[in-house]
Amino acid sequence: MPSATVASSKTSPPSSAPVVVIAPDSFKGSLSAQEVADAIATGILRARPDAVIRICPMADGGEGTLDAMLAAGGERRRIDVRGAGPQRRNAITGLLTDGGAIVETAEIVGITDAEGMAIPVTERSTLGMGEAIRTLLDLGARKFYVALGGSSTNDAGAGLLVGLGLKLFDAAGNSVDPIPSQLALIARIDVSGLDPRLQETEFIAMSDVNNPLTGEHGATAVFGPQKGVKPDQVESIDAALGHFADLLEPVLQRIARDEPGSGAAGGLGFALHMLGARFEAGAEVVARAAGLDTALDGADWLITGEGRSDVQTLHGKAPFIACQHARAHGVDALLLSGGIDPTALVRLSEHFSGCFSPAPGPITLEVAIRDAATLLANEAEQLTRLKFGSR
Repeated sequence: MPSATVASSKTSPPSSAPVVVIAPDSFKGSLSAQEVADAIATGILRARPDAVIRICPMADGGEGTLDAMLAAGGERRRIDVRGAGPQRRNAITGLLTDGGAIVETAEIVGITDAEGMAIPVTERSTLGMGEAIRTLLDLGARKFYVALGGSSTNDAGAGLLVGLGLKLFDAAGNSVDPIPSQLALIARIDVSGLDPRLQETEFIAMSDVNNPLTGEHGATAVFGPQKGVKPDQVESIDAALGHFADLLEPVLQRIARDEPGSGAAGGLGFALHMLGARFEAGAEVVARAAGLDTALDGADWLITGEGRSDVQTLHGKAPFIACQHARAHGVDALLLSGGIDPTALVRLSEHFSGCFSPAPGPITLEVAIRDAATLLANEAEQLTRLKFGSR
């Protein structure tokens, strides 16, 4: 952060000083949400050194959610877990100040993990998610925020449940691995070994996906291809997930495959439903944790943004949620994103007071990523001059 006035949401600024809330998502592959906010603040304070800045890093349940949640308070904990493939990884989780914990799917079995993506999707598992939760249970956590975005897996959450003590067996009584290629072999599920602490644990699944587990709108058909599911594999993998659900639902006495969100993260949402999870839009959970509404009290302006904005931004993404909260407080919301789909401008402009990109002209992606902080600061400075004048 620049060494200028940065106020908490409870600070009363001088009457002439503009109050600006900065609540961006990360620019993936370039800057974290905090770094984006810091760059924007730098530009604002060049134009108006008297400005009161209130920073609320945002995320929507995907990569960067853990950082955004911890920005409001908490500590990082590294845990040795299985990645999507057989390799172990030192994954970051978080312990929050409210006594809960945050587990980010993208951190453990993320689609950006080259090692996990190097093996076929039929062999990937969410086992590491269960291992992480079990370790955090050992540390005393009984409330879990599970960020579901950015997964590389498609195992209906079988791995997560096995990591928590579930056992899978084939017709001969042999143990079955919790991976898509093996789910069709399951003949019996033993839930007696599930960690008993789960009975006193609350799960909040952070996702804006409402898809069911199976079928034409399910996890495999809709999201599988981006993870490596080939067209001729969709039917068999989808059937395997359905078979797993057929056996699991009776023994846990829950029906969840068609519940909204069961298809999130390759069916990881289904496993969380089976644990009694409550589903909430990821950006709403982060907004609450970040104190966005408190920060907007008495504010003059909100700036939000993300790496690239298009019509999908309006479907529960962090900038849209931040915008909705700003409008509820009567505060103008400006969108400052790395890139903006020109075909989406009409739709975006129905909600944001202005939509801008920091690129000064034709530049390469490499330059945009390298110079993102500088470009954001420059654009924020000029926009602040336009909005409030300069001093």
